Amino acid sequence: MTQEDESPPERCLLNHQVFTMLGAVSFRRARADGTPVMVVTLGDREAVVPLRALQREFGIGDDSADGRMLGLIAESLDYVCGLSLGDKLPSEVLTGRASWEPSAEHKRLAMNIIRLQLLSWIDPEAADPAKGDPLLRLENEPALRQQVQLAFERAATELGLPDRDAVVALVQELAGELAYIEALRDRLLRPVQAITNRLERLVAAYRGDSQRQEAASRVTRLAITARQTFQERFDELAAQTGEVMSALRNMESQQAFIRSIRDQLYREQRAWQSILDGWAASDPGEEVPWDLIMRTYQFLAPRYMPVTEWTPASRNVRPTAKQAPTMSW
Repeated sequence: MTQEDESPPERCLLNHQVFTMLGAVSFRRARADGTPVMVVTLGDREAVVPLRALQREFGIGDDSADGRMLGLIAESLDYVCGLSLGDKLPSEVLTGRASWEPSAEHKRLAMNIIRLQLLSWIDPEAADPAKGDPLLRLENEPALRQQVQLAFERAATELGLPDRDAVVALVQELAGELAYIEALRDRLLRPVQAITNRLERLVAAYRGDSQRQEAASRVTRLAITARQTFQERFDELAAQTGEVMSALRNMESQQAFIRSIRDQLYREQRAWQSILDGWAASDPGEEVPWDLIMRTYQFLAPRYMPVTEWTPASRNVRPTAKQAPTMSW
Protein backbone atom coordinates (compact mmCIF):
# COMPACT_ATOMS: atom_id res chain seq x y z
CA MET A 1 0.00 0.00 0.00
CA THR A 2 1.44 3.38 -0.97
CA GLN A 3 1.52 6.37 1.34
CA GLU A 4 -1.14 8.02 -0.83
CA ASP A 5 -3.46 5.03 -0.33
CA GLU A 6 -3.15 5.06 3.47
CA SER A 7 -6.03 6.52 5.43
CA PRO A 8 -5.01 9.06 8.05
CA PRO A 9 -5.10 7.72 11.62
CA GLU A 10 -8.24 8.67 13.47
CA ARG A 11 -6.57 9.62 16.75
CA CYS A 12 -3.77 11.88 17.90
CA LEU A 13 -0.93 9.36 18.22
CA LEU A 14 2.80 10.14 18.22
CA ASN A 15 5.75 7.77 18.62
CA HIS A 16 8.82 9.94 19.32
CA GLN A 17 9.95 9.71 22.94
CA VAL A 18 9.77 13.49 23.36
CA PHE A 19 5.99 13.15 23.43
CA THR A 20 6.05 10.67 26.33
CA MET A 21 9.11 11.49 28.43
CA LEU A 22 7.77 14.91 29.48
CA GLY A 23 4.50 13.66 30.91
CA ALA A 24 1.10 14.77 29.69
CA VAL A 25 1.28 16.96 26.60
CA SER A 26 -1.44 18.79 24.71
CA PHE A 27 -1.68 20.84 21.55
CA ARG A 28 -3.38 24.16 20.88
CA ARG A 29 -2.81 27.42 19.04
CA ALA A 30 -0.69 30.06 20.76
CA ARG A 31 -2.79 32.84 22.21
CA ALA A 32 -0.44 35.51 20.89
CA ASP A 33 -0.26 34.66 17.19
CA GLY A 34 -2.20 31.44 16.57
CA THR A 35 0.88 29.28 15.94
CA PRO A 36 0.26 25.55 16.57
CA VAL A 37 2.14 24.64 19.74
CA MET A 38 2.78 21.73 22.11
CA VAL A 39 2.04 22.49 25.75
CA VAL A 40 3.82 20.73 28.64
CA THR A 41 2.89 21.35 32.27
CA LEU A 42 5.95 21.82 34.49
CA GLY A 43 4.75 22.21 38.06
CA ASP A 44 2.59 25.32 38.15
CA ARG A 45 3.90 26.59 34.81
CA GLU A 46 3.37 25.72 31.17
CA ALA A 47 6.12 25.25 28.60
CA VAL A 48 4.93 26.10 25.08
CA VAL A 49 6.87 24.91 22.03
CA PRO A 50 5.87 25.70 18.42
CA LEU A 51 5.37 22.49 16.47
CA ARG A 52 7.73 23.61 13.70
CA ALA A 53 10.49 24.33 16.21
CA LEU A 54 9.83 20.95 17.82
CA GLN A 55 10.23 19.20 14.47
CA ARG A 56 13.51 20.99 13.76
CA GLU A 57 14.92 20.33 17.22
CA PHE A 58 14.20 16.59 17.18
CA GLY A 59 14.63 15.93 13.46
CA ILE A 60 11.00 14.95 12.81
CA GLY A 61 10.58 15.12 9.05
CA ASP A 62 7.32 16.16 7.41
CA ASP A 63 7.15 12.83 5.56
CA SER A 64 7.62 10.71 8.69
CA ALA A 65 4.66 9.21 10.56
CA ASP A 66 5.05 11.73 13.39
CA GLY A 67 5.58 14.58 10.92
CA ARG A 68 2.35 13.73 9.12
CA MET A 69 0.51 13.49 12.43
CA LEU A 70 1.83 16.89 13.54
CA GLY A 71 0.53 18.29 10.26
CA LEU A 72 -2.89 16.78 10.99
CA ILE A 73 -2.79 18.18 14.52
CA ALA A 74 -2.02 21.68 13.21
CA GLU A 75 -4.89 21.39 10.72
CA SER A 76 -7.21 20.04 13.44
CA LEU A 77 -6.63 23.10 15.60
CA ASP A 78 -8.65 25.08 13.06
CA TYR A 79 -11.70 23.15 14.24
CA VAL A 80 -11.08 22.28 17.91
CA CYS A 81 -9.63 24.29 20.78
CA GLY A 82 -7.07 21.67 21.72
CA LEU A 83 -5.96 18.04 21.46
CA SER A 84 -4.28 15.60 23.79
CA LEU A 85 -2.61 12.32 22.90
CA GLY A 86 -5.29 9.74 22.16
CA ASP A 87 -7.97 12.27 21.25
CA LYS A 88 -9.93 11.67 18.07
CA LEU A 89 -9.12 14.06 15.25
CA PRO A 90 -12.01 16.24 14.00
CA SER A 91 -14.05 14.88 11.11
CA GLU A 92 -13.11 17.83 8.86
CA VAL A 93 -9.57 16.42 8.79
CA LEU A 94 -10.58 12.77 8.55
CA THR A 95 -13.52 12.72 6.14
CA GLY A 96 -14.34 16.29 5.13
CA ARG A 97 -17.62 16.21 7.05
CA ALA A 98 -18.26 18.98 9.56
CA SER A 99 -17.78 18.25 13.26
CA TRP A 100 -20.76 20.45 14.12
CA GLU A 101 -24.40 20.51 13.05
CA PRO A 102 -26.63 23.27 11.66
CA SER A 103 -30.02 23.69 13.28
CA ALA A 104 -33.20 22.10 11.99
CA GLU A 105 -34.30 25.56 10.87
CA HIS A 106 -31.19 26.02 8.75
CA LYS A 107 -31.67 22.58 7.21
CA ARG A 108 -35.26 23.43 6.35
CA LEU A 109 -34.26 26.80 4.91
CA ALA A 110 -31.58 25.27 2.68
CA MET A 111 -34.04 22.67 1.42
CA ASN A 112 -36.64 25.32 0.61
CA ILE A 113 -34.07 27.46 -1.21
CA ILE A 114 -33.22 24.56 -3.53
CA ARG A 115 -36.89 23.71 -4.05
CA LEU A 116 -37.47 27.35 -4.97
CA GLN A 117 -34.58 27.20 -7.45
CA LEU A 118 -36.11 24.13 -9.07
CA LEU A 119 -39.45 25.89 -9.26
CA SER A 120 -37.80 28.90 -10.92
CA TRP A 121 -36.13 26.55 -13.38
CA ILE A 122 -39.48 25.46 -14.84
CA ASP A 123 -41.44 28.66 -14.17
CA PRO A 124 -39.44 31.83 -13.37
CA GLU A 125 -42.60 33.86 -12.78
CA ALA A 126 -43.82 31.50 -10.05
CA ALA A 127 -41.01 32.72 -7.77
CA ASP A 128 -41.42 36.40 -8.65
CA PRO A 129 -40.68 38.41 -5.44
CA ALA A 130 -43.27 40.97 -6.56
CA LYS A 131 -45.94 38.41 -5.67
CA GLY A 132 -44.65 38.14 -2.10
CA ASP A 133 -41.83 36.37 -0.28
CA PRO A 134 -41.22 33.28 -2.48
CA LEU A 135 -40.11 31.11 0.44
CA LEU A 136 -43.24 31.90 2.44
CA ARG A 137 -45.44 31.32 -0.60
CA LEU A 138 -43.72 28.02 -1.22
CA GLU A 139 -44.75 26.85 2.24
CA ASN A 140 -48.26 28.26 2.18
CA GLU A 141 -49.54 27.84 -1.39
CA PRO A 142 -50.48 24.26 -2.42
CA ALA A 143 -50.28 25.18 -6.11
CA LEU A 144 -46.61 26.08 -5.79
CA ARG A 145 -45.87 22.87 -3.91
CA GLN A 146 -47.48 20.91 -6.74
CA GLN A 147 -45.29 22.74 -9.25
CA VAL A 148 -42.22 21.78 -7.23
CA GLN A 149 -43.21 18.12 -7.54
CA LEU A 150 -43.48 18.62 -11.30
CA ALA A 151 -40.02 20.20 -11.25
CA PHE A 152 -38.62 17.09 -9.55
CA GLU A 153 -40.07 14.91 -12.29
CA ARG A 154 -38.69 17.09 -15.08
CA ALA A 155 -35.31 17.24 -13.35
CA ALA A 156 -35.17 13.43 -13.29
CA THR A 157 -35.57 13.40 -17.07
CA GLU A 158 -33.07 16.22 -17.56
CA LEU A 159 -30.46 14.55 -15.33
CA GLY A 160 -31.03 11.06 -16.72
CA LEU A 161 -32.16 9.71 -13.35
CA PRO A 162 -34.71 6.87 -12.96
CA ASP A 163 -37.37 8.83 -11.06
CA ARG A 164 -38.16 11.84 -8.91
CA ASP A 165 -37.00 10.03 -5.76
CA ALA A 166 -33.48 10.01 -7.13
CA VAL A 167 -33.71 13.77 -7.61
CA VAL A 168 -35.07 14.19 -4.09
CA ALA A 169 -32.05 12.30 -2.75
CA LEU A 170 -29.68 14.60 -4.67
CA VAL A 171 -31.54 17.69 -3.47
CA GLN A 172 -31.38 16.49 0.13
CA GLU A 173 -27.64 15.93 -0.21
CA LEU A 174 -27.08 19.41 -1.62
CA ALA A 175 -29.36 20.99 0.98
CA GLY A 176 -27.45 19.16 3.71
CA GLU A 177 -24.25 20.89 2.60
CA LEU A 178 -25.85 24.31 2.13
CA ALA A 179 -27.48 24.19 5.58
CA TYR A 180 -24.04 24.80 7.07
CA ILE A 181 -23.69 27.93 4.96
CA GLU A 182 -27.06 29.24 6.15
CA ALA A 183 -26.00 28.56 9.73
CA LEU A 184 -22.75 30.48 9.22
CA ARG A 185 -24.70 33.34 7.65
CA ASP A 186 -26.53 33.68 10.99
CA ARG A 187 -23.52 32.95 13.18
CA LEU A 188 -20.93 35.11 11.42
CA LEU A 189 -22.09 37.37 8.59
CA ARG A 190 -25.18 38.86 10.21
CA PRO A 191 -23.51 39.52 13.59
CA VAL A 192 -20.58 41.22 11.83
CA GLN A 193 -23.06 43.30 9.83
CA ALA A 194 -24.80 44.28 13.09
CA ILE A 195 -21.48 45.25 14.72
CA THR A 196 -20.56 47.36 11.70
CA ASN A 197 -23.91 49.15 11.80
CA ARG A 198 -23.49 49.94 15.49
CA LEU A 199 -19.95 51.22 14.91
CA GLU A 200 -21.16 53.50 12.14
CA ARG A 201 -23.72 54.97 14.52
CA LEU A 202 -21.03 55.44 17.16
CA VAL A 203 -18.90 57.49 14.77
CA ALA A 204 -21.80 59.92 14.41
CA ALA A 205 -22.46 59.89 18.16
CA TYR A 206 -18.86 60.90 18.95
CA ARG A 207 -19.02 64.12 16.94
CA GLY A 208 -18.20 66.13 20.05
CA ASP A 209 -15.17 64.00 20.92
CA SER A 210 -12.69 64.07 18.05
CA GLN A 211 -10.28 61.58 19.63
CA ARG A 212 -12.91 58.92 20.20
CA GLN A 213 -14.56 59.64 16.88
CA GLU A 214 -11.29 59.01 15.04
CA ALA A 215 -10.68 55.79 17.01
CA ALA A 216 -14.23 54.59 16.29
CA SER A 217 -13.74 55.48 12.61
CA ARG A 218 -10.64 53.29 12.41
CA VAL A 219 -12.46 50.34 13.96
CA THR A 220 -15.42 50.90 11.64
CA ARG A 221 -13.24 50.87 8.51
CA LEU A 222 -11.69 47.57 9.56
CA ALA A 223 -15.10 46.08 10.38
CA ILE A 224 -16.40 47.14 6.95
CA THR A 225 -13.44 45.39 5.31
CA ALA A 226 -14.21 42.22 7.30
CA ARG A 227 -17.90 42.41 6.40
CA GLN A 228 -17.10 42.81 2.71
CA THR A 229 -14.65 39.89 2.85
CA PHE A 230 -17.30 37.60 4.32
CA GLN A 231 -20.01 38.86 1.97
CA GLU A 232 -17.80 38.11 -1.02
CA ARG A 233 -17.42 34.51 0.11
CA PHE A 234 -21.17 34.05 0.48
CA ASP A 235 -21.69 35.71 -2.91
CA GLU A 236 -19.05 33.48 -4.50
CA LEU A 237 -20.81 30.40 -3.20
CA ALA A 238 -24.24 31.65 -4.32
CA ALA A 239 -22.89 32.27 -7.82
CA GLN A 240 -21.38 28.78 -7.94
CA THR A 241 -24.48 26.95 -6.69
CA GLY A 242 -27.23 29.23 -8.02
CA GLU A 243 -27.76 27.21 -11.19
CA VAL A 244 -29.49 24.34 -9.46
CA MET A 245 -29.43 21.88 -12.38
CA SER A 246 -25.71 22.38 -12.86
CA ALA A 247 -25.16 21.94 -9.13
CA LEU A 248 -27.15 18.68 -9.09
CA ARG A 249 -25.38 17.44 -12.21
CA ASN A 250 -21.94 18.05 -10.65
CA MET A 251 -22.62 17.09 -7.05
CA GLU A 252 -19.14 15.86 -6.19
CA SER A 253 -17.35 19.05 -7.25
CA GLN A 254 -20.11 21.19 -5.73
CA GLN A 255 -19.79 19.38 -2.43
CA ALA A 256 -16.03 19.93 -2.35
CA PHE A 257 -16.46 23.62 -3.15
CA ILE A 258 -19.18 24.16 -0.53
CA ARG A 259 -17.13 22.40 2.11
CA SER A 260 -14.07 24.52 1.37
CA ILE A 261 -16.10 27.71 1.86
CA ARG A 262 -17.82 26.19 4.91
CA ASP A 263 -14.50 25.44 6.58
CA GLN A 264 -13.05 28.87 5.77
CA LEU A 265 -16.06 30.59 7.30
CA TYR A 266 -16.13 28.27 10.30
CA ARG A 267 -12.46 28.97 11.07
CA GLU A 268 -13.21 32.66 10.91
CA GLN A 269 -16.26 32.30 13.13
CA ARG A 270 -14.12 30.54 15.75
CA ALA A 271 -11.54 33.32 15.58
CA TRP A 272 -14.25 35.99 15.90
CA GLN A 273 -16.31 34.28 18.60
CA SER A 274 -15.09 36.21 21.65
CA ILE A 275 -15.67 39.52 19.81
CA LEU A 276 -19.13 38.43 18.65
CA ASP A 277 -19.99 37.35 22.21
CA GLY A 278 -18.82 40.69 23.60
CA TRP A 279 -21.01 42.69 21.25
CA ALA A 280 -23.96 40.34 21.74
CA ALA A 281 -23.71 40.93 25.50
CA SER A 282 -23.69 44.70 24.99
CA ASP A 283 -27.18 46.18 25.17
CA PRO A 284 -27.92 47.91 21.81
CA GLY A 285 -29.89 50.56 23.72
CA GLU A 286 -26.94 51.52 25.92
CA GLU A 287 -23.53 53.03 25.27
CA VAL A 288 -20.99 50.52 23.95
CA PRO A 289 -18.20 49.96 26.51
CA TRP A 290 -15.05 51.66 25.28
CA ASP A 291 -12.90 48.67 26.21
CA LEU A 292 -15.03 46.52 23.85
CA ILE A 293 -14.37 48.96 21.00
CA MET A 294 -10.62 48.87 21.72
CA ARG A 295 -10.64 45.07 22.01
CA THR A 296 -12.40 44.92 18.66
CA TYR A 297 -9.74 47.15 17.13
CA GLN A 298 -6.93 44.99 18.55
CA PHE A 299 -8.59 41.92 17.03
CA LEU A 300 -9.29 43.48 13.62
CA ALA A 301 -6.08 45.42 13.02
CA PRO A 302 -3.65 42.52 12.43
CA ARG A 303 -6.22 40.74 10.26
CA TYR A 304 -7.65 43.50 8.09
CA MET A 305 -5.30 46.47 8.29
CA PRO A 306 -4.11 47.53 4.80
CA VAL A 307 -0.37 47.02 4.57
CA THR A 308 2.24 48.48 2.28
CA GLU A 309 4.19 45.85 0.37
CA TRP A 310 7.49 47.11 -1.09
CA THR A 311 9.01 45.45 -4.12
CA PRO A 312 12.75 44.89 -3.46
CA ALA A 313 14.78 47.65 -5.09
CA SER A 314 17.27 46.89 -7.84
CA ARG A 315 19.49 49.17 -9.85
CA ASN A 316 16.82 49.92 -12.39
CA VAL A 317 13.59 49.33 -10.47
CA ARG A 318 12.10 51.67 -7.95
CA PRO A 319 10.23 50.22 -5.01
CA THR A 320 6.49 50.19 -5.51
CA ALA A 321 3.79 49.92 -2.90
CA LYS A 322 0.34 48.45 -2.96
CA GLN A 323 -2.44 48.43 -0.44
CA ALA A 324 -4.01 45.10 0.36
CA PRO A 325 -5.96 43.79 3.31
CA THR A 326 -4.22 40.93 5.06
CA MET A 327 -5.60 38.20 7.29
CA SER A 328 -3.62 35.99 9.63
CA TRP A 329 -4.76 33.14 11.81
